[in-house]
Amino acid sequence: MRVTLAQIDSALGDVAENVRRTREALRRARADSPDLVVFPELTLTGYSLGEVSHDVSRALADDEIVELAQETADISCVVGFAEAGRVHTYNSAAFLEAGEIRHVHRKLYLPTYDIWEERKHFTPGGAMRAFDTRCGHMAILLCSDAWQPALAVLAVQDGAQVLIVPANSTGRRSNIEAEWRDINRFYARMLECYVVFVNRVGQEGPLAFWGGSHVYDPWGELVAEAPLDEPAVITVELELEGVRRRRREMPLVKEARLGLLIRELERLAAEGGDL
Repeated sequence: MRVTLAQIDSALGDVAENVRRTREALRRARADSPDLVVFPELTLTGYSLGEVSHDVSRALADDEIVELAQETADISCVVGFAEAGRVHTYNSAAFLEAGEIRHVHRKLYLPTYDIWEERKHFTPGGAMRAFDTRCGHMAILLCSDAWQPALAVLAVQDGAQVLIVPANSTGRRSNIEAEWRDINRFYARMLECYVVFVNRVGQEGPLAFWGGSHVYDPWGELVAEAPLDEPAVITVELELEGVRRRRREMPLVKEARLGLLIRELERLAAEGGDL
């Protein structure tokens, strides 16, 4: 399976321009014959939506999403956008394949502290699901979702062989690059899966997005890494048989004991641990 990491910038609030950039990146990526192209979080809108006066959200049936899906007859892609629901707006990522929307993940953990204010603009999603694709079983964790280990465990127990992590990570903390590598390496090694992390680049006011997209394999080894602070489109080969082989060698995923986890989580929730 060949995966392209599309480490691009977004024009804040300009959906039409961002759709154009996304389609252009898809066309460029075809030269490397990928099966899947992964774009960053909020590809179609940019991040700092508090600075945008007009509505940039799009419903799944809107032209921009449908047109991007039509680009996927021979290539799958993951694209981030502000999703307009019936009442709520979500920070979402759509998996587009064979001209259709195969799956939509709505970000579950919305950072609202320091300079981040996602809860002002979005409603958190309510489900964590793995899904089937023509390439294999996958799941999406949107940026800060990946900082909640239980979600990665749920995704893998639901069948995911590949965790896709689109992000809008900034250089707000000096050690953020190392923290992301540590998190993704840990998931890859302990959950015995591939982790595909795609971060954006560019500047929005005080926010500088640092790129550094990368892939870890089921042994926790770095497979590929994009440069820092500049646009890049790189393609990497994922050997999904390696996931099965690794899980046979060391059956950590198989030994999860979900019944035990459910009982203890229910106990903690009953004791007041649930928000």
